[in-house]
Amino acid sequence: MTARVLIIAGSDSGGGAGIQADIKTVTMLGGHAMTAIAAITAQNTTGVQAVHPVPTDMVIAQIKSCLNDIGADAIKIGMIGSAATVEAVADTLAPLSIPIVFDPVMVSTSGSRLADAATIAAFDRLIAMASVVTPNLPELEALGGEDRLVALGGTVLVKGGHANGDEVTDRLIDANGTRAIWSAPRIDTTSTHGTGCTLASAIATSLAQGASLESAVADARLFVRLSLLNAPGLGSGHGPMGQQRVVLDVAPEMRLNQITLGATDHEASRGFYQTLGLKLIVDSAPDYARFEAPGGVTLSIHRGSAGTYFECNNLDVEVARLQQAGVIFHILPTEQPWLWREAWTRDPAGNAICLYTAGESRRFPPWRV
Repeated sequence: MTARVLIIAGSDSGGGAGIQADIKTVTMLGGHAMTAIAAITAQNTTGVQAVHPVPTDMVIAQIKSCLNDIGADAIKIGMIGSAATVEAVADTLAPLSIPIVFDPVMVSTSGSRLADAATIAAFDRLIAMASVVTPNLPELEALGGEDRLVALGGTVLVKGGHANGDEVTDRLIDANGTRAIWSAPRIDTTSTHGTGCTLASAIATSLAQGASLESAVADARLFVRLSLLNAPGLGSGHGPMGQQRVVLDVAPEMRLNQITLGATDHEASRGFYQTLGLKLIVDSAPDYARFEAPGGVTLSIHRGSAGTYFECNNLDVEVARLQQAGVIFHILPTEQPWLWREAWTRDPAGNAICLYTAGESRRFPPWRV
Protein backbone atom coordinates (compact mmCIF):
# COMPACT_ATOMS: atom_id res chain seq x y z
CA MET A 1 0.00 0.00 0.00
CA THR A 2 1.03 3.60 -0.50
CA ALA A 3 2.61 5.03 2.65
CA ARG A 4 0.49 7.81 4.17
CA VAL A 5 2.44 10.70 5.66
CA LEU A 6 0.74 13.52 7.56
CA ILE A 7 2.77 16.73 7.64
CA ILE A 8 2.16 19.35 10.32
CA ALA A 9 4.17 22.41 9.35
CA GLY A 10 4.20 25.92 7.93
CA SER A 11 3.65 26.94 4.34
CA ASP A 12 6.44 28.58 2.31
CA SER A 13 5.15 30.85 -0.46
CA GLY A 14 8.43 30.52 -2.33
CA GLY A 15 8.16 26.73 -2.47
CA GLY A 16 11.61 26.08 -1.08
CA ALA A 17 10.88 24.83 2.42
CA GLY A 18 7.97 23.96 4.70
CA ILE A 19 4.87 22.21 3.44
CA GLN A 20 5.89 22.66 -0.19
CA ALA A 21 9.26 20.93 0.29
CA ASP A 22 7.57 18.26 2.39
CA ILE A 23 4.98 17.43 -0.27
CA LYS A 24 7.61 17.24 -3.02
CA THR A 25 9.76 14.94 -0.90
CA VAL A 26 7.00 12.54 0.14
CA THR A 27 5.67 12.40 -3.40
CA MET A 28 9.05 11.71 -5.02
CA LEU A 29 9.65 8.91 -2.51
CA GLY A 30 6.36 7.24 -3.38
CA GLY A 31 4.23 8.29 -0.42
CA HIS A 32 0.91 10.09 -0.12
CA ALA A 33 1.36 13.51 1.52
CA MET A 34 -1.37 15.05 3.68
CA THR A 35 -1.04 18.42 5.40
CA ALA A 36 -2.08 20.35 8.45
CA ILE A 37 -0.82 23.88 7.85
CA ALA A 38 0.22 25.50 11.13
CA ALA A 39 1.39 28.84 9.74
CA ILE A 40 1.32 30.79 6.50
CA THR A 41 4.49 32.61 5.57
CA ALA A 42 5.41 35.13 2.92
CA GLN A 43 8.97 34.17 2.05
CA ASN A 44 11.38 33.67 -0.80
CA THR A 45 15.05 32.84 -1.21
CA THR A 46 16.15 36.08 0.51
CA GLY A 47 14.11 35.76 3.71
CA VAL A 48 10.76 35.70 5.47
CA GLN A 49 8.68 38.83 5.02
CA ALA A 50 5.61 37.88 7.07
CA VAL A 51 4.26 35.06 9.26
CA HIS A 52 0.59 34.37 10.02
CA PRO A 53 -0.02 31.53 12.54
CA VAL A 54 -3.08 29.46 11.75
CA PRO A 55 -5.52 29.32 14.70
CA THR A 56 -5.00 26.25 16.88
CA ASP A 57 -8.47 24.83 16.36
CA MET A 58 -8.01 24.97 12.59
CA VAL A 59 -4.68 23.12 12.81
CA ILE A 60 -6.26 20.39 14.90
CA ALA A 61 -9.28 20.22 12.57
CA GLN A 62 -6.93 19.53 9.65
CA ILE A 63 -5.13 16.77 11.57
CA LYS A 64 -8.36 15.06 12.62
CA SER A 65 -9.84 15.37 9.15
CA CYS A 66 -6.93 13.40 7.70
CA LEU A 67 -6.61 10.84 10.48
CA ASN A 68 -10.32 10.10 10.75
CA ASP A 69 -10.68 9.28 7.06
CA ILE A 70 -7.40 8.43 5.34
CA GLY A 71 -5.27 7.57 8.35
CA ALA A 72 -1.48 7.88 8.54
CA ASP A 73 1.54 5.60 8.67
CA ALA A 74 3.89 8.33 9.89
CA ILE A 75 3.77 11.97 10.93
CA LYS A 76 6.26 14.74 10.26
CA ILE A 77 6.16 17.88 12.41
CA GLY A 78 7.93 21.05 11.34
CA MET A 79 7.16 24.71 11.98
CA ILE A 80 4.35 25.24 14.51
CA GLY A 81 2.84 28.68 14.94
CA SER A 82 2.34 28.95 18.71
CA ALA A 83 2.83 27.29 22.08
CA ALA A 84 -0.90 26.63 22.29
CA THR A 85 -0.78 24.78 18.98
CA VAL A 86 2.20 22.71 20.16
CA GLU A 87 0.24 21.59 23.23
CA ALA A 88 -2.88 20.82 21.21
CA VAL A 89 -0.91 18.87 18.61
CA ALA A 90 0.75 16.84 21.37
CA ASP A 91 -2.67 16.08 22.91
CA THR A 92 -4.05 14.98 19.54
CA LEU A 93 -1.11 12.75 18.62
CA ALA A 94 -0.60 11.17 22.05
CA PRO A 95 -2.96 8.19 21.45
CA LEU A 96 -1.25 7.25 18.16
CA SER A 97 1.32 4.48 17.84
CA ILE A 98 2.96 5.41 14.53
CA PRO A 99 6.39 6.95 13.81
CA ILE A 100 6.66 10.68 14.47
CA VAL A 101 9.55 12.74 13.08
CA PHE A 102 9.95 16.13 14.76
CA ASP A 103 12.03 18.82 13.06
CA PRO A 104 12.18 21.61 15.69
CA VAL A 105 12.09 24.55 13.29
CA MET A 106 13.15 27.82 14.93
CA VAL A 107 15.06 29.81 12.31
CA SER A 108 14.84 29.74 8.51
CA THR A 109 17.85 29.18 6.27
CA SER A 110 17.97 32.93 5.64
CA GLY A 111 18.12 33.62 9.39
CA SER A 112 14.51 34.65 10.05
CA ARG A 113 13.10 33.57 13.42
CA LEU A 114 10.12 31.21 13.08
CA ALA A 115 9.36 30.30 16.72
CA ASP A 116 9.16 32.41 19.87
CA ALA A 117 10.47 31.43 23.31
CA ALA A 118 7.13 30.11 24.54
CA THR A 119 6.74 27.87 21.50
CA ILE A 120 10.28 26.52 21.88
CA ALA A 121 9.65 25.83 25.58
CA ALA A 122 6.58 23.77 24.65
CA PHE A 123 8.59 21.53 22.31
CA ASP A 124 9.46 19.14 25.17
CA ARG A 125 6.25 17.14 24.78
CA LEU A 126 6.83 16.60 21.07
CA ILE A 127 10.46 15.63 21.70
CA ALA A 128 9.37 13.02 24.22
CA MET A 129 6.83 11.39 21.89
CA ALA A 130 8.87 11.56 18.67
CA SER A 131 10.54 8.53 17.11
CA VAL A 132 13.38 10.87 16.17
CA VAL A 133 14.11 14.58 16.61
CA THR A 134 16.20 16.26 13.89
CA PRO A 135 17.78 19.49 15.19
CA ASN A 136 20.62 21.31 13.49
CA LEU A 137 23.43 22.52 15.74
CA PRO A 138 21.93 25.96 16.61
CA GLU A 139 18.57 24.31 17.33
CA LEU A 140 20.25 21.67 19.46
CA GLU A 141 21.93 24.36 21.54
CA ALA A 142 18.67 26.29 21.95
CA LEU A 143 16.94 23.12 23.16
CA GLY A 144 19.57 22.46 25.84
CA GLY A 145 21.90 20.02 24.14
CA GLU A 146 21.75 16.38 23.15
CA ASP A 147 21.92 15.03 26.73
CA ARG A 148 18.79 16.96 27.65
CA LEU A 149 16.88 15.77 24.58
CA VAL A 150 17.85 12.16 25.23
CA ALA A 151 16.83 12.55 28.88
CA LEU A 152 13.38 13.63 27.70
CA GLY A 153 13.10 10.27 25.98
CA GLY A 154 14.05 11.37 22.52
CA THR A 155 16.18 9.72 19.87
CA VAL A 156 18.14 12.54 18.27
CA LEU A 157 19.63 12.95 14.81
CA VAL A 158 22.23 15.67 15.32
CA LYS A 159 22.70 17.33 11.93
CA GLY A 160 26.18 18.68 11.31
CA GLY A 161 25.56 20.96 8.36
CA HIS A 162 26.25 24.11 10.42
CA ALA A 163 29.68 22.88 11.55
CA ASN A 164 32.84 24.00 9.80
CA GLY A 165 34.83 21.74 7.53
CA ASP A 166 34.68 19.97 4.20
CA GLU A 167 32.79 16.99 5.64
CA VAL A 168 29.22 16.98 6.96
CA THR A 169 28.72 14.50 9.80
CA ASP A 170 25.35 13.50 11.26
CA ARG A 171 24.99 11.41 14.43
CA LEU A 172 22.02 9.33 15.58
CA ILE A 173 21.99 9.03 19.38
CA ASP A 174 19.67 7.73 22.09
CA ALA A 175 19.87 6.73 25.75
CA ASN A 176 22.30 3.91 24.86
CA GLY A 177 24.71 6.25 23.11
CA THR A 178 25.56 6.69 19.44
CA ARG A 179 23.58 4.37 17.16
CA ALA A 180 25.05 5.44 13.82
CA ILE A 181 27.29 8.08 12.23
CA TRP A 182 27.18 9.28 8.63
CA SER A 183 29.75 11.51 6.96
CA ALA A 184 30.00 12.81 3.41
CA PRO A 185 31.76 15.64 1.55
CA ARG A 186 30.06 19.00 1.83
CA ILE A 187 28.27 20.03 -1.38
CA ASP A 188 29.26 23.53 -2.46
CA THR A 189 25.93 25.23 -3.18
CA THR A 190 23.79 28.12 -2.00
CA SER A 191 20.60 26.21 -2.87
CA THR A 192 20.08 24.95 0.68
CA HIS A 193 16.61 26.30 1.44
CA GLY A 194 14.52 23.46 2.85
CA THR A 195 17.25 20.95 3.71
CA GLY A 196 15.90 20.28 7.20
CA CYS A 197 12.29 19.96 6.04
CA THR A 198 13.31 17.64 3.23
CA LEU A 199 15.42 15.40 5.48
CA ALA A 200 12.68 15.03 8.09
CA SER A 201 9.98 14.30 5.52
CA ALA A 202 12.18 11.75 3.77
CA ILE A 203 12.82 9.99 7.09
CA ALA A 204 9.09 9.97 7.83
CA THR A 205 8.29 8.51 4.42
CA SER A 206 10.82 5.69 4.78
CA LEU A 207 9.56 4.91 8.28
CA ALA A 208 6.01 4.83 6.91
CA GLN A 209 7.20 2.34 4.30
CA GLY A 210 8.55 0.05 7.03
CA ALA A 211 12.26 0.89 7.05
CA SER A 212 14.33 0.84 10.22
CA LEU A 213 15.33 4.22 11.61
CA GLU A 214 18.96 3.79 10.56
CA SER A 215 17.95 2.84 7.01
CA ALA A 216 15.44 5.69 6.88
CA VAL A 217 18.09 8.22 7.87
CA ALA A 218 20.59 6.85 5.36
CA ASP A 219 18.06 7.01 2.52
CA ALA A 220 16.92 10.48 3.58
CA ARG A 221 20.49 11.80 3.61
CA LEU A 222 20.98 10.46 0.09
CA PHE A 223 17.74 12.12 -1.02
CA VAL A 224 18.88 15.46 0.44
CA ARG A 225 22.28 15.24 -1.23
CA LEU A 226 20.73 14.43 -4.60
CA SER A 227 18.25 17.29 -4.15
CA LEU A 228 21.17 19.65 -3.55
CA LEU A 229 23.03 18.34 -6.60
CA ASN A 230 19.85 18.70 -8.69
CA ALA A 231 18.99 22.22 -7.47
CA PRO A 232 17.52 24.38 -10.27
CA GLY A 233 19.37 27.55 -9.24
CA LEU A 234 16.35 29.79 -8.67
CA GLY A 235 16.25 33.08 -6.78
CA SER A 236 18.94 35.49 -5.63
CA GLY A 237 19.46 34.11 -2.12
CA HIS A 238 19.31 30.63 -0.60
CA GLY A 239 17.64 28.84 -3.48
CA PRO A 240 15.27 25.86 -3.42
CA MET A 241 16.48 22.31 -3.75
CA GLY A 242 15.66 19.99 -6.64
CA GLN A 243 13.51 17.31 -5.03
CA GLN A 244 11.53 16.99 -8.24
CA ARG A 245 14.68 15.93 -10.09
CA VAL A 246 15.59 13.04 -7.79
CA VAL A 247 14.35 10.24 -10.00
CA LEU A 248 14.98 6.50 -9.69
CA ASP A 249 17.69 7.16 -7.12
CA VAL A 250 15.95 6.35 -3.83
CA ALA A 251 13.04 3.93 -3.40
CA PRO A 252 12.09 1.09 -1.07
CA GLU A 253 12.16 -1.46 -3.90
CA MET A 254 14.67 -2.71 -6.47
CA ARG A 255 14.54 -0.51 -9.56
CA LEU A 256 15.73 -0.74 -13.16
CA ASN A 257 17.65 2.48 -13.80
CA GLN A 258 20.83 1.70 -15.77
CA ILE A 259 21.65 -0.16 -19.01
CA THR A 260 25.09 -0.73 -20.52
CA LEU A 261 25.41 -1.48 -24.24
CA GLY A 262 28.43 -2.71 -26.13
CA ALA A 263 30.27 -0.28 -28.43
CA THR A 264 33.02 -0.79 -30.99
CA ASP A 265 33.38 2.84 -32.12
CA HIS A 266 33.32 5.13 -29.07
CA GLU A 267 33.00 8.43 -30.91
CA ALA A 268 30.27 7.18 -33.24
CA SER A 269 28.21 5.68 -30.41
CA ARG A 270 28.67 8.72 -28.20
CA GLY A 271 27.53 11.02 -30.97
CA PHE A 272 24.55 8.78 -31.77
CA TYR A 273 23.14 8.88 -28.24
CA GLN A 274 23.74 12.60 -27.93
CA THR A 275 21.84 13.05 -31.18
CA LEU A 276 18.99 11.05 -29.67
CA GLY A 277 18.84 13.69 -26.94
CA LEU A 278 20.61 11.94 -24.06
CA LYS A 279 22.86 14.05 -21.83
CA LEU A 280 26.51 12.99 -21.63
CA ILE A 281 27.53 12.80 -17.94
CA VAL A 282 30.66 10.58 -18.05
CA ASP A 283 33.15 10.31 -20.90
CA SER A 284 36.13 7.96 -20.47
CA ALA A 285 37.18 7.60 -24.09
CA PRO A 286 37.86 5.30 -25.81
CA ASP A 287 36.25 2.68 -23.55
CA TYR A 288 33.24 4.09 -21.75
CA ALA A 289 30.61 6.83 -21.64
CA ARG A 290 27.43 7.32 -19.62
CA PHE A 291 24.33 9.32 -20.53
CA GLU A 292 21.27 10.45 -18.62
CA ALA A 293 17.89 10.14 -20.30
CA PRO A 294 14.80 12.20 -19.49
CA GLY A 295 13.15 10.53 -16.50
CA GLY A 296 16.42 9.70 -14.78
CA VAL A 297 17.48 6.40 -16.39
CA THR A 298 21.18 6.23 -17.27
CA LEU A 299 22.60 4.43 -20.30
CA SER A 300 26.24 3.56 -20.86
CA ILE A 301 28.31 2.42 -23.80
CA HIS A 302 31.28 0.17 -23.12
CA ARG A 303 34.01 -1.36 -25.26
CA GLY A 304 33.37 -4.72 -23.66
CA SER A 305 30.59 -6.23 -21.60
CA ALA A 306 26.95 -5.16 -21.65
CA GLY A 307 24.38 -5.54 -18.92
CA THR A 308 21.11 -4.50 -17.34
CA TYR A 309 21.29 -2.93 -13.88
CA PHE A 310 18.85 -3.02 -10.98
CA GLU A 311 19.67 -0.73 -8.06
CA CYS A 312 18.94 -1.92 -4.51
CA ASN A 313 18.94 0.03 -1.27
CA ASN A 314 20.43 -2.98 0.54
CA LEU A 315 22.32 -5.04 -2.01
CA ASP A 316 23.50 -7.79 0.35
CA VAL A 317 20.00 -8.44 1.69
CA GLU A 318 18.56 -8.57 -1.84
CA VAL A 319 21.27 -10.95 -3.06
CA ALA A 320 20.69 -13.25 -0.06
CA ARG A 321 16.95 -13.26 -0.74
CA LEU A 322 17.47 -14.18 -4.39
CA GLN A 323 20.02 -16.88 -3.54
CA GLN A 324 17.43 -18.50 -1.29
CA ALA A 325 15.04 -18.40 -4.26
CA GLY A 326 17.60 -20.28 -6.39
CA VAL A 327 19.28 -17.44 -8.31
CA ILE A 328 22.99 -18.11 -8.86
CA PHE A 329 25.41 -15.18 -8.70
CA HIS A 330 28.77 -15.60 -10.39
CA ILE A 331 30.00 -12.38 -8.74
CA LEU A 332 28.85 -11.68 -5.18
CA PRO A 333 28.56 -8.11 -3.82
CA THR A 334 31.87 -6.41 -4.47
CA GLU A 335 33.07 -2.83 -4.06
CA GLN A 336 34.19 -1.40 -7.41
CA PRO A 337 36.70 1.43 -8.01
CA TRP A 338 33.99 3.46 -9.78
CA LEU A 339 32.16 3.72 -6.39
CA TRP A 340 29.45 1.15 -7.12
CA ARG A 341 28.87 -2.06 -5.15
CA GLU A 342 27.85 -4.79 -7.60
CA ALA A 343 26.70 -8.41 -7.80
CA TRP A 344 26.28 -10.21 -11.13
CA THR A 345 24.04 -13.01 -12.39
CA ARG A 346 22.58 -14.11 -15.74
CA ASP A 347 19.04 -14.69 -16.90
CA PRO A 348 18.05 -18.01 -18.57
CA ALA A 349 19.04 -16.61 -21.97
CA GLY A 350 22.51 -15.68 -20.73
CA ASN A 351 21.95 -11.92 -20.51
CA ALA A 352 24.12 -10.25 -17.87
CA ILE A 353 22.17 -8.81 -14.93
CA CYS A 354 23.76 -6.59 -12.30
CA LEU A 355 22.27 -5.81 -8.90
CA TYR A 356 24.06 -2.86 -7.39
CA THR A 357 24.10 0.16 -5.11
CA ALA A 358 25.57 3.45 -6.32
CA GLY A 359 23.67 6.25 -4.59
CA GLU A 360 24.71 9.63 -5.91
CA SER A 361 27.57 8.08 -7.93
CA ARG A 362 25.21 6.88 -10.68
CA ARG A 363 24.26 10.36 -11.91
CA PHE A 364 26.76 12.49 -10.00
CA PRO A 365 30.13 10.70 -9.85
CA PRO A 366 33.16 12.84 -8.97
CA TRP A 367 34.25 12.69 -12.61
CA ARG A 368 30.91 13.81 -14.05
CA VAL A 369 31.28 15.86 -17.22
